[in-house]
Amino acid sequence: MVELRAMGFSISIDDLGTGYSSFAYLQNLPVHQIKIDRQFIRNISINQNSADIVQTIVQLGKTIDLQVVAEGVETQEEWNILKQFGCDSIQGFYFSRPLPANEINKLFEKTATACKLHLPIGGSL
Repeated sequence: MVELRAMGFSISIDDLGTGYSSFAYLQNLPVHQIKIDRQFIRNISINQNSADIVQTIVQLGKTIDLQVVAEGVETQEEWNILKQFGCDSIQGFYFSRPLPANEINKLFEKTATACKLHLPIGGSL
């Protein structure tokens, strides 16, 4: 992984805090970003504990200089909360359902800030 990072690859820990994505990996692996699993995002607008967990993960990422991506964002309200928390990027149906490859360019044409398959938090459609 160190060699891949040196070659310019970006490495993420997916679904941080669940299953094999232990916090212990943060101190041992040369990662660039962490991804917050949908199970934490799903209730941030109605459950203060969920919101607190997500905000803490975002703060942790910032503290150790990692990009933070929220997975499974489906509503404007979730997006607004994540922006407020300082989350770097989001993925999810809020922007688009899964698309066939030939339709992805059409999606990107709708937004000037779309430069990756996960859109920057400041992006809009």
